[in-house]
Amino acid sequence: MPLHRDDPKSVGGYRLVDRLGAGGMGVVYRGRSRSGREVAVKVVHAQYAEDPVFRTRFRQEIAAVRKVSGAFTAPVVDADPEAARPWMATQYVPGRSLAERIREVGPLPEPALRRLALGLVEALRDIHRAGVVHRDLKPANVLMADDGPRVIDFGISRAAENNTLTETGQMIGTPPFMSPEQLTDARSAGPASDVFSLGALLVYTLTGRGPFDADSPYLTAYRVIHDEPVLDGVSEPLRAVLERCLTKEPADRPPLEELAAEFARLRPDASEEALPTVPLRSEAAAVQLTRSEPDPDSGTRSVRGRRGRLLWATTGTVGALALGLTAYLLVGPSAGDDGGRAGSTAPSRWAPPPAGWQPWQTTVYATAGRGVEKGRDLVAEGVDSGPECRLYEDSVYCAGDGVLPVRLDGLTGRTDWRADVARPARGQASYVYELLGVVDDAVLVEHRPQMGQDSRGSVAAFDTATGKRLWQRAVSTAWTRPHLSGDLLILPDGGDGSSVTARSPRTGTARWTTPLPKEQYCDAADTAEDLYLECVPGITATDNMLLVGLDRSDGSTRRLTVPNRGILVGMHDGHLLYLDPVVNEDGHVLGGDEGPYTRIRLVHPDTGAGTTTKLAESFEGKVTLADGTLWFTGSSGRVTAVSVRTGRQLWRGSTSLEQPGAVTHDPRTGVVYVSSASGRVAALDTGKGTLLWETQPRAQWVAGQSSPLPEVLLHRGALVVATPAGDVFTLDPAHPGRKPVPG
Repeated sequence: MPLHRDDPKSVGGYRLVDRLGAGGMGVVYRGRSRSGREVAVKVVHAQYAEDPVFRTRFRQEIAAVRKVSGAFTAPVVDADPEAARPWMATQYVPGRSLAERIREVGPLPEPALRRLALGLVEALRDIHRAGVVHRDLKPANVLMADDGPRVIDFGISRAAENNTLTETGQMIGTPPFMSPEQLTDARSAGPASDVFSLGALLVYTLTGRGPFDADSPYLTAYRVIHDEPVLDGVSEPLRAVLERCLTKEPADRPPLEELAAEFARLRPDASEEALPTVPLRSEAAAVQLTRSEPDPDSGTRSVRGRRGRLLWATTGTVGALALGLTAYLLVGPSAGDDGGRAGSTAPSRWAPPPAGWQPWQTTVYATAGRGVEKGRDLVAEGVDSGPECRLYEDSVYCAGDGVLPVRLDGLTGRTDWRADVARPARGQASYVYELLGVVDDAVLVEHRPQMGQDSRGSVAAFDTATGKRLWQRAVSTAWTRPHLSGDLLILPDGGDGSSVTARSPRTGTARWTTPLPKEQYCDAADTAEDLYLECVPGITATDNMLLVGLDRSDGSTRRLTVPNRGILVGMHDGHLLYLDPVVNEDGHVLGGDEGPYTRIRLVHPDTGAGTTTKLAESFEGKVTLADGTLWFTGSSGRVTAVSVRTGRQLWRGSTSLEQPGAVTHDPRTGVVYVSSASGRVAALDTGKGTLLWETQPRAQWVAGQSSPLPEVLLHRGALVVATPAGDVFTLDPAHPGRKPVPG
């Protein structure tokens, strides 16, 4: 829904894009951070912000829900209960609600219920372990993601140990799914209340009606308190389990551990695949909903090796965490819809490119309109790793080995400006320009000598509009490297590498400085939620590694020792996800930075607790984590999708691309893209791995690959692709064969 005239333009640093829904307590917007990360931002109505009791409740709810993190819940990522109008932001989970699924498709068959029930039990277990009672578990608060359900809307939750604020007399919940104790004495509602709601929800899922349905909410509430549940259409043995969930006395309801065992014994669906999401009602609606700009970094994270830079972006989630506020979820067509056959274009799958866009092709060395007119010669420099590019608003920003920072117009390919970086007086023949990121209208670039052991370089910021240098600062990278984390630029400070300083990207102003472990090499391992450094005492192998978490607000640290094996792929449901390599009998690692890998290891960044999941087979290749899936690309052009939850292969698709780079995942269209050094691009369906199309080579010449290929970027319905040879071109994914015009 479009923004209203009186809606704010931004909240808490998140630019508001459109409305997702509204309720009695507030409004939910789709927001985007400066880094391109999409979130759902819930802003409470002004009249409630004036109420001190409400503010207290809201503050406690935020504190409570921050403790909840699990595979089947949607966490809060940011909040400000002290703002003039309190707000909270949540991640974006692709999928429609269970209520919408049942309304569109009808009740769920019993064989398909097993996975849903087990996921909901696990979600409640995580919620209750955090000392929280959900209090409004209903179909509208369950999202049907491809990798399992997600429980949302903890906004009306209460910390189990703090129930004093329910004395205001407000009824919390939705009558058809409320427990008897919620209706008679809300302060007594504990974890068993959620078990009752789970039973009512599962009955509704199977039959399309609740066990206490009546003509009015008042009569429904009466039946919840006094009558036996109506379970017509529910067969044994599930009927007996649900009857126990729906008993009037909380003490008589089964604990979650027992429910998990009971549901695990149910007959599974033949495929045991994720429950399907519901396609939109029309292709026109799909186009309308997918016109919004995708995450500039394409919602994925790719692994670039233990000592390489890890590039982050976040998959978005809408979880409208609101008091009594129903979450509205907008999603494109089902990922399982092929939308076309290999070699076809399937226009209904993709949204049209932005107005004024045309397919274009240029190079990072083209003549610039402002700044340094001519780019450096890649061949003369002997560099073959090529540029790295990022999208920011409607422009493409690139830099690389021997490639000066440059801005290209995203609609036409025109080279707007090329910046120069002041080099030290001692001089060097060739420099590496690493694009750290683009944020707050500033392009952040690190530059350092290409050859030799000199660790001295600098970091500079350039204005996105003009290319003029805003500031530049010398750094030594002997112990740690500069990196951009959200709206913080983390720079090494002090010649001995004893500290790092967080600076404002646009002004270079210091925000805080914090010491680092002495004489340890630290690499950035920042996630969208938090900022971490992985520190080891030297370049030789060690059994353990120090994980240092930094608080974004003041730089205070927390330290955790974790096993030093495998590679950190990203963050999954509040846990750091590592892939452990295959080792031989002597304990030596087999393979290299691209595996093979033998298991998934999840580690909680605060406690070190976690789980391991053995991979069904040894997978290898460049790996990307997105949407609960590990995507592996092999040198032969093969792409493999592996479930994070089970470690099993979901599908394996083939392309004819030579040594493709890591995948780019587009959740809105249900497509993953890969590209090769020759400028070939392929698209595969995320549901089945079906090859949708491939293109012919676009590179003017093919360079070698001394570093990973740049990833395909998503630009409001169009694709942007760079090659190691310095080519940059765009495609319309609905018509990938259209001939480009020179940029």
